[in-house]
Amino acid sequence: MIHPRSSFSSLRNECLSALRSLQSSLTKLDLPPVTSKTKISKFCFQKASLIFCTISSSYRLHNVRMEPLKVVVIDEAAQVKESELVIALQIRNLRHAILVGDECQLPGTIKSKLSEKAGFGRSLFERLSSLGHSKHLLNMQYRMHPSISQFPNANFYKKQILDAPNVLSKSYERCYLEGGMFGTYSFINILGGKEEVDDVGHSRRNMVEVAVTLKILQKLFQGWNGSEEKPSIGVISPYAAQVAAIDDELLKQKCGNRHKFTIKVKSVDGFQGGEEDIIIISTARSNESGVIGFLSDPRRVNVALTRARHCLWILGNERTLSKANSVWKALIRDAKHRHCFYTVNDDGDIDKHVITVKKELEQLDDLLNRASVRFKHARWKVTFSDHFRKSFEKLKPSHIKKLVVNVLLKLANGWRPKNIDVDLRCQSSSYVVKQSKVEGYYLLCSIDIVKDSMWTQYLKVWDILWEIPKIWSSSDAVVRYKNLNHDTKCSMNSAIGSSSYAANSGVCESLLSMKFYSLSCAKHLFSDHEGREVELPSEVDLALGQQLF
Repeated sequence: MIHPRSSFSSLRNECLSALRSLQSSLTKLDLPPVTSKTKISKFCFQKASLIFCTISSSYRLHNVRMEPLKVVVIDEAAQVKESELVIALQIRNLRHAILVGDECQLPGTIKSKLSEKAGFGRSLFERLSSLGHSKHLLNMQYRMHPSISQFPNANFYKKQILDAPNVLSKSYERCYLEGGMFGTYSFINILGGKEEVDDVGHSRRNMVEVAVTLKILQKLFQGWNGSEEKPSIGVISPYAAQVAAIDDELLKQKCGNRHKFTIKVKSVDGFQGGEEDIIIISTARSNESGVIGFLSDPRRVNVALTRARHCLWILGNERTLSKANSVWKALIRDAKHRHCFYTVNDDGDIDKHVITVKKELEQLDDLLNRASVRFKHARWKVTFSDHFRKSFEKLKPSHIKKLVVNVLLKLANGWRPKNIDVDLRCQSSSYVVKQSKVEGYYLLCSIDIVKDSMWTQYLKVWDILWEIPKIWSSSDAVVRYKNLNHDTKCSMNSAIGSSSYAANSGVCESLLSMKFYSLSCAKHLFSDHEGREVELPSEVDLALGQQLF
């Protein structure tokens, strides 16, 4: 056993020996006996043969007494504005400048529209390229899996870029999640998302895409929890509001154990020059008109598409992006051609999560459009009448809308209420009407069979009806019904200050014999002397509340 004192003495001797060696080496450098920061800085500049600095800080080299620098190498030269580059090019005695950059990616940032129009945002690299000066193409890429590099290479670089041996190797391929949707390259169509302007009004966000992004990150963490390999993940969006929303949700939900992964959430501009194992792109735009703003800039798209090493997953709304006359239309067409195009409902967990999130956001109306994928794999083809859409829009309590959507999804997948007679056959029709009760509301559907190229069974959703009580407390302000001559009948009290009337149009005789009333009926239920719509009397509200809830 080694004695502790002997061990300490041996360690001390090793440290002293290292210090003496360092002192001897420094003596040979003939360093001046200076202690001030200014003098040390001056000495370093005078002796340096290689200096690294930013364009703006290179001004310090203009007045320093030093050996002349003969060559300056400008990295990311296509992103440096011409006016800024002049700072570095004015270094004394400079003989040669090498510009390294890519004019197919983002240029320098310039906020003034007037300056941009005048050309002040242009780089010297871009100017020389436009004037026809020769340039040497570095045509080998070492970052992206070939599935990722294929589209950018074809659309931005005229297929001149070659994949290096390391990315062509089978060992370079990674599988982080099961399923084709999470292969090396995929476009995931996010249906049902709504873009919205942020609180400041300058940027856009799409909370459904935020939710899908978070769900994918959760799946990644669950799939790789405990694994020694720690893939780096980047989430990119063109919009600052979307970046902020994703960051906020990451903090709220504590997506997995963040130390397991390196997760970077940045804008496209913030990711230029960066790279990660997995990149998730959230495009955020989702609108009927196909407006995508500066997202259509091919250079911005190029930057976003070329950041991933092993996996690139693009989230976006196919309909919006395809309408825009931009590179996104070609990208979606390419993804379909390569069988890399998926819809969000292709993954059951994510699809359920989207519906849950849309309920929380109270974005339920668009679940009922005729092209909704929510009913794509249902046992029935589902169609909605205009009456039903109007009824659904009139449902103010959000929890009732959620219940209606749940019942629709269940009905479309074959569920029917048990132990309840829901079939109501009309005498003048062969239709069988299904009546399903939802929180006191009655969802009316009919079954139909249509022959196109083949026989198809449809579940047609017609309307939402609510039940009117036959009896409620009397009131001097309420008249039971009125006839076409506006003569008041069946008054509840002889002294009537009749401010409201019960319209008998579209109602069976009177409210006394009425059981259901359509929410989408063109005529409203109560009106004043001039026929204008009025709210239900408080007595009716109370009776409805007791009966429905």
